[in-house]
Amino acid sequence: MEVIKLKMRNYAMLQMTECAPHIVSEISEHFCFEVPGAKFMPAVKKRIWDGKIRLFNRTNGELNAGLYESLRKFAAERGYGIKVEEGKYGYPYDKNKVPHMAFQEFIESLNLPFKPRDYQYDAIVHGIENKRSIILSPTGSGKSLIIYILARWYLAQHNMKLLLIVPTTSLVEQMYKDFYEYGYDVEKNVHRIYSGKDKVTDCPIIISTWQSIYKLGSPWFQQFGCIVGDEVHGFKSKSLSSIMNKSTEAEYRFGTTGTLDGTTVHKLVLEGLFGPTYTSVTTAKLQEDKHLAKLDIDIILLKYKRELCQLTDGRTYQDEIDFIVQYEKRNNFIANLATRLEGNTLVLFNLVDKHGKVLRPLIENRLKNGQRFFFVSGETKTTDREQIRNIVDRQNNSIILASLGTFSTGINIKNIHNIVFASPSKSQIRVLQSIGRGLRLSDNGSTTRLYDIADDLHIKSKKNFTLLHSAERVKIYAREKFPFKITQVPI
Repeated sequence: MEVIKLKMRNYAMLQMTECAPHIVSEISEHFCFEVPGAKFMPAVKKRIWDGKIRLFNRTNGELNAGLYESLRKFAAERGYGIKVEEGKYGYPYDKNKVPHMAFQEFIESLNLPFKPRDYQYDAIVHGIENKRSIILSPTGSGKSLIIYILARWYLAQHNMKLLLIVPTTSLVEQMYKDFYEYGYDVEKNVHRIYSGKDKVTDCPIIISTWQSIYKLGSPWFQQFGCIVGDEVHGFKSKSLSSIMNKSTEAEYRFGTTGTLDGTTVHKLVLEGLFGPTYTSVTTAKLQEDKHLAKLDIDIILLKYKRELCQLTDGRTYQDEIDFIVQYEKRNNFIANLATRLEGNTLVLFNLVDKHGKVLRPLIENRLKNGQRFFFVSGETKTTDREQIRNIVDRQNNSIILASLGTFSTGINIKNIHNIVFASPSKSQIRVLQSIGRGLRLSDNGSTTRLYDIADDLHIKSKKNFTLLHSAERVKIYAREKFPFKITQVPI
């Protein structure tokens, strides 16, 4: 039997120490992926890059330690053996044993305001036992509590600090607030880092945006024995890799997200940094157990007149988007819909200047019956976003017009009754994360309604770009078993 010899170079990287050349070639090919849509990227068009991501470095034999399980399966399928050399950093996936009674006592010692649900408990135990994991848990499942208990357990067992990385400043503040509400002395134990904040602290927990720290040198990251990334699907791959690869002393690595994008390369990139994926619970299960609201989807298919279809025929995707977001009748339809719905409504758009700022006056001019209106984009201050969230959580007659970049990920609004997709998208992550904004149970109902605005500009059998995107969203709804209906509306 041919054997692949390797060692833990550090807690971030495996390194091949002895391996037959043909096996090296096989490993290199196995962990090489073409990026979806790469052929359209400028770097590929200019032949600066071949559009492929290579997770295995043939030059130095390095592979992210989180891919050990994938490597082991690769070897087993081909009849190769693996031998791990003993070293300072031990063996890949050295596991902890978690005595049930001792862990129960630890949970009780935290004096939490509520008991963790069974799936949260199982996810925490899984994380502790395996030391590394991508914890896949839908929006509304209580990821922050999972993170909090993991953090408290780690600090109770180890002397090194813990770094919690999030994609936005809003999430820094939200996580800080969540830890406070769980009963933690955050002023003493938690330091926040984002623009302008000091990066040196004695606090055992640091919560930071990845943008604020990824350029820091390796010595700064070596103070951490545990790294937690929340909403990791929203991180830039190179920046996240830089952080994780510089955190060479972080034996414990946990990433949390509500969804992955469905591609193998996205899954493996994240697993390489954090470890294999663990699914804590599904949205369907949370809905069945009445932890999340039910979802009804109305796909409103806007059917354009033939002469308008001809205007976009043969145009680029961007040309079609520019036409759609600027078309007055479409924007008036959205504004009328948003102001006629009962309860709190979240209207999500993509382009701030071309679309969001066009919709804003149209909605404002149609407000009635005491409706309150809020506009949120990247320019909106974190404190203002938090204030809006608090107001909406207390009221039932508000409209939030928000950019996808600010409100589709990581914002907890417990009182949303309607969601309007005003911009076309086919991204699985964006669609599911956006839906998740409205699935938290409110005091006023257990069903959320999504209005998905689709655009039919096709001529004969040739479907337009955004109509094809709508078809991709329908596939997502069907796969997630969300009930939906399609209504055609002439426009």
